[in-house]
Amino acid sequence: MSSKIAERQNGAYVGAPVRRVNDPKFVTGRGTFVDDIQLPGTLHVAFVRSPHAHARIVTIDAAAALDVAGVHAVVTGEELAEWMRPDGPHDPLLPGRDLHRFPITNDKARLVGDPVAAVLADSVQTAYDAAELVQVEYEVLPAVASAVAAMEADAPIIWDGWDSNIAWKWEAGDGDVEAAFANADHTVELELEYQRVASMFLETRGVLARWDAGTEELTIWSSTQVPHRVRTYINDLVGIPEHHVRSIAPDVGGGFGSKGGVYPEYLFAAVMAHRTGLPVKWIETRSEHFVATNQGRDQVQRVRAAVTSEGKITGMTVQVISNCGAYGAASVGQRTGMMASGPYDIENMAVEVIGVMTNTTPTAAYRGAGRPEAAYLCERVIDRICIDLDLDPVAVRRMNFVAPEAFPHRSATGVLYDSGEYDRALSVALDNLGWDDAMTAQRAARDEGRIVGTGIGVYCEFAGPGWDSGEVRVSPSGNITVMSGISPHGQGNETSLAQIVADQLGVPFETITVKVNDTAIVPQGIGTFGSRGTAIGGGAVLLAAQRAAEKVKAFAAAMLEVSADDIELVDGEARVAGAPDRSVPFNRIARTAHAMAPMPGGLEPGLDAQAFFQPDGRQFPFGVHIAQVEINPETGDIDVTRYLSVDDCGTIINPLLVEGQRIGGLAQGFGQALWEHMKFDDEGQVISGTLMDYAAPKATQLPAFELHATVTPSPFTPHGAKGVGEAGTTGAPPAIVNATIDALRGHGVFHVDMPLTAEKIWRLLQG
Repeated sequence: MSSKIAERQNGAYVGAPVRRVNDPKFVTGRGTFVDDIQLPGTLHVAFVRSPHAHARIVTIDAAAALDVAGVHAVVTGEELAEWMRPDGPHDPLLPGRDLHRFPITNDKARLVGDPVAAVLADSVQTAYDAAELVQVEYEVLPAVASAVAAMEADAPIIWDGWDSNIAWKWEAGDGDVEAAFANADHTVELELEYQRVASMFLETRGVLARWDAGTEELTIWSSTQVPHRVRTYINDLVGIPEHHVRSIAPDVGGGFGSKGGVYPEYLFAAVMAHRTGLPVKWIETRSEHFVATNQGRDQVQRVRAAVTSEGKITGMTVQVISNCGAYGAASVGQRTGMMASGPYDIENMAVEVIGVMTNTTPTAAYRGAGRPEAAYLCERVIDRICIDLDLDPVAVRRMNFVAPEAFPHRSATGVLYDSGEYDRALSVALDNLGWDDAMTAQRAARDEGRIVGTGIGVYCEFAGPGWDSGEVRVSPSGNITVMSGISPHGQGNETSLAQIVADQLGVPFETITVKVNDTAIVPQGIGTFGSRGTAIGGGAVLLAAQRAAEKVKAFAAAMLEVSADDIELVDGEARVAGAPDRSVPFNRIARTAHAMAPMPGGLEPGLDAQAFFQPDGRQFPFGVHIAQVEINPETGDIDVTRYLSVDDCGTIINPLLVEGQRIGGLAQGFGQALWEHMKFDDEGQVISGTLMDYAAPKATQLPAFELHATVTPSPFTPHGAKGVGEAGTTGAPPAIVNATIDALRGHGVFHVDMPLTAEKIWRLLQG
């Protein structure tokens, strides 16, 4: 813990800007990541990866590689298939679809970078040198990279036995859509491309597995957001009993959803450690990251809206074509469909989402996972309505918002929204921007010939899936250890959870330590993704702390001979309400609860408590983002001159942590809008596969963000908190794109797809 005494706010830690307790070890270089863990006798893995996007494996000749000194083995897919079960689909597929995968493919490569063999050697360099000597003969097959192209009747089929490349279809809706369009004053149509991006975390993926033959236990360290899920997969697919697997996520250098899955390489390390009896380690290279780590987004969105002359949306149809890549068939696109109405009250809707397999890197969760795509869809439609009908973008949004009194609100796609005050957030944003003055200044700038624009992005998203566990252990000394089933990797939950417990038990923040990320310490948990850490994990810890507090009060009441209802816990003491001179220190209560002597009042020894928490529904954080841009007519460069956001994540446990999450999300949202594009050619070859080609955002490219907030607590969490980790990635793209199109309207441009690169904008300006 930090030696700095945490400051309270109005007598409470919750709501105070307590500094993150984990920061000192990182700024002093004392963090421990997977590659920092060194075990004697470790075998290092290098994968032989296919250079072809689609090719059948004819032969593999590993003789030359096996002759290299220090090489222990070269493993093929056929061998591996004898040692483990394949990973199957995790979401329902269309009938007749088989989609099982081994860590090394045993029939054909389905994307550039697909592992076709693996070398295990004494050193990393030896493994990679030997991998280059493995000779693989391929029968190259036609490939397809675009989801739209993969749906064509003559497209090459990626999975043998399928009648098309469509993996799944999802539909939802309500109302009379046909009548809405038949009676509409106007119809607005858009086709949008939401481009693919890579998760550019600082630490690439990695795994180290060790088998202890004496205890018959496997310990696996992996750079993951879901250590408990890793344990379960090893039990299911490798066959090691779950209680003989210890899964640890050490310090993790960023995840953003893309470390939320259990990767084939992790399972391979577990299998080989089990078979060889030696530790097995694999650390992903940055080049591998661009082809082997799950990527995000990649949707084509086709939207039609039926509207009145005033701009009220009376009906909407949405078709989303989601590029799933070569494996997994992740259902991220379905979340876009679920949230297709966003913060707007649209009674008549029909939504279809199609998941399509292609010869590209799999797509899966990436910060927001389907919800940023939905917000973009909604906000682009709203602005296009305003352009086509010459309406005020503020008035049209207000006209269509779900009203505060309508919550909990059930959308036309069947999703239950917990709470929201969208109009209030919009008002706060407009007031802080100074909307009227900003519009006056924008008109004046345009009169001078400058290309300027302002864009609004309103979003809401569902967060906080599933349940999680929390445990509070009070030691005889009075110090407290908190266990949580979430798996923080930079969010600062170790701090926010301690704040929650400190307030419930009335003890100093510095007496609390939070333990996470180790299945030997936290028996059950789900992990960290979907903005669930503080909302769900914090909810479980809050319930556990309340149960522990009841035990503390019972002991204090027995020791002071009063009713437990009269006890309050504050400032490290249990006091009699209204009689502060009658008190007992918390550490004395803890010693008494663990003494060898009979317990006062016949109470059960100990003060520990555990809780599981699952909310009655998802939480719906929301917000309003406003971007102002100026475009350089000579170069096409977009300068975001001002950026303001109002985000609502319910009860704020720690404003410093919230601010950090918002800024980090905005950086990635700016990257999506302006620079990043994970691009493949028509044959599935990677075009932007290095940091020379993939334009990740830099700090110097970002403006000074103006961050504001409203607070609308969730009725579904015990503390009222919602998530905030995905706010920036959800709100920034539509705000920036809408601002850019607003700037370009005078040049006859009413649509442009992301990323808004300088070259793309310059070409549009040339007509």
